[in-house]
Amino acid sequence: MGALPKRRISKARKGRRRSHNALKLEGVSKCPKCGVLKRAHFECKNCGTYKK
Repeated sequence: MGALPKRRISKARKGRRRSHNALKLEGVSKCPKCGVLKRAHFECKNCGTYKK
């Protein structure tokens, strides 16, 4: 026989465990010219500027 869980995991306990699994927006910044979100060190897709 394989391993089995001893008790059912409640929704709250499962939610607490998964609370840190959210994805983060790293390497994203606002374009200084038009204000649209863009990747850091890349040109803006909206207005085409790279630096100020």
